[in-house]
Amino acid sequence: MSESLPFWLALTRIDGLGIRGCHKLIEHFGSPQAAYMASLTELESCGVPARVAQAIFAQAALKDAERDVQEVAKADCVLIAFDSEEYPPLLKQIPDAPLLLYVRGDVKVLSQFAVAIVGSRRPSAYGSSVAHRLAHDLAQRQLVVASGLARGVDSAAHRGALEAKGKTVAVLGSGLDVIYPRENKKLADEIAKSGAVISEFPLRTSPSPENFPIRNRIISGLSLGVVVVEAAEYSGSLITARLALEQNREVFAVPGNITSAQSFGPNHLIKQGAKLVDQWMDVVEEFPSEVRMQLMPPAEVTETVPMGAETASLFQTSLTPDQKVVFDVLRADQTSFVDDIVGAAQMPHPRVLGVLLELEMNGLIRQLPGKNFIRKL
Repeated sequence: MSESLPFWLALTRIDGLGIRGCHKLIEHFGSPQAAYMASLTELESCGVPARVAQAIFAQAALKDAERDVQEVAKADCVLIAFDSEEYPPLLKQIPDAPLLLYVRGDVKVLSQFAVAIVGSRRPSAYGSSVAHRLAHDLAQRQLVVASGLARGVDSAAHRGALEAKGKTVAVLGSGLDVIYPRENKKLADEIAKSGAVISEFPLRTSPSPENFPIRNRIISGLSLGVVVVEAAEYSGSLITARLALEQNREVFAVPGNITSAQSFGPNHLIKQGAKLVDQWMDVVEEFPSEVRMQLMPPAEVTETVPMGAETASLFQTSLTPDQKVVFDVLRADQTSFVDDIVGAAQMPHPRVLGVLLELEMNGLIRQLPGKNFIRKL
């Protein structure tokens, strides 16, 4: 157990400080231990309210925090502080990152590339099916699927990832020992075996309604992007999408029936500029090529072309027929827009996108802004 954990935990229990206040305090003093060792004058000079400074100076919550850290260990959970090497690097970038994460499962999963899939608690059969399929396909390509363990779309996404033998992370709006909804306890246990169930809320915290919008920033903060499947006009999933935009994450949406209330959210997001998604490739293609190269398993890539080839004749024999058709369309001295490539290759759009990704990963072409492509050789 880290000696600093009780100090981190104690700070979270100080009334009137808040997450951003904690971050400012630690930024000033360098560590939570240093804040607790500071004089009252030093604490008050930081700009925190007088009652907060007095509480910290009086070592408030410190003894209770030491006891709680022991309790977490007995509950087969792990506490990760903001300054830990195990703290998720993407989550650390958001301005109101949790000071502590309670984790059950594999801590390392939290630092892997992830995509969030969120949506309605009462989805249509279509919504559940799409969430399951997308999660399955993305998990097969080594993306961690993050969601909130809620009924409906969240549960379908977690199950899709698990059925693909992939990894998934469930972010709770309650303590790790208070699974909500109760019928998802078995699902939470399955997730913890290969992925992780996490929360910023202490053990025994009940699933109060106000907790769920708070936890949504963690779902988006852990992820490269957020996919909204089905969501009504005032859905919490739209809060997650808004948070994703504020955190500079990608936002994706699955289009739905315009006569369905559950389609309002994703259709509205698409009108606002979210990427329309109807298959896994629509998500993956928005990520930088170095990310995609780490995500794609060998089965997704055909023969690797030797790097450093000087002429097309050295590698064209190793290209598949589809790769050769698309490669021949491209030029080294002029960019080609993806729709023009589709037309010239006379192949379906999804197939061309897949081939372009293979060629880019093999180092033969480069993608430029605006979905334009150019040969490297």
